[in-house]
Amino acid sequence: MSIVFSAITPHSPLLIPPIGKKNLERLKATVAAFKRLEEDLYASKAETLFVISPHGPIQPNSFTMNLSPEFQADFEEFGDFATKFSRNGDIGLAYKIREKLEANTPLQLISEKRLDHGSAIPLFLLTEHLPQIKIIPVYYAGLDLEAHFNFGQLLRGEMLKHKERIGIVASGDLSHGLTKDSPAGYSAKGKKFDQKVIEYLQKGKIGDLLALDHDFIAEASECGLKSIVTLMGILNNLKHEPQMLSYEFPFGVGYLVMGFRL
Repeated sequence: MSIVFSAITPHSPLLIPPIGKKNLERLKATVAAFKRLEEDLYASKAETLFVISPHGPIQPNSFTMNLSPEFQADFEEFGDFATKFSRNGDIGLAYKIREKLEANTPLQLISEKRLDHGSAIPLFLLTEHLPQIKIIPVYYAGLDLEAHFNFGQLLRGEMLKHKERIGIVASGDLSHGLTKDSPAGYSAKGKKFDQKVIEYLQKGKIGDLLALDHDFIAEASECGLKSIVTLMGILNNLKHEPQMLSYEFPFGVGYLVMGFRL
């Protein structure tokens, strides 16, 4: 099997040490969980890492795959002008997958060198000791959850046809409305949303995840559900065991780190 690593991660800029500074102390569980995932990714010997991000060019009716030959990332938008890194893309694999999928699902190719922060933050934390790993950023669409699950299933079918050892990271935060100090303001539905998502993932209730009410999702002010659902489509019909590594919300945003033993 060519899929050797998969995980759900948050993408808070506060996880970058020069940005988070003293706030990292309040993110101990998340930082420790990332270190565990970094070790797992290194041990998996993954050659190409797909990152599903909610913060790239989102098209209303089309998924997007970035096949830039090289990627560069910095965190200047968050006030850190020193931290930078680059990684190579996997043009060959991205093009092969797009060629096979374009007849079955709307998929647009772009070539954008600069990484969005939803991709850059987990990549910075997970690939420090894997500078040679190739990456393929994927961005979701304005379509419904079922379309994202189906897209994930199609991706899986193509991933398994290739010899590359592939890893997948679903980048996204849960509710942004968990406390009165939350960026989106307090939402009474926020905590319930996070609890349901975590429960459904741990118990493998993907049908319930897909059936979450649209208004309920909107009121929770989340940004990670479609990334997660796409990953669940990829893992569907593959034997996998969810491993809850951390969940915390010290700043009113739900940060979930979950790995999947394949």
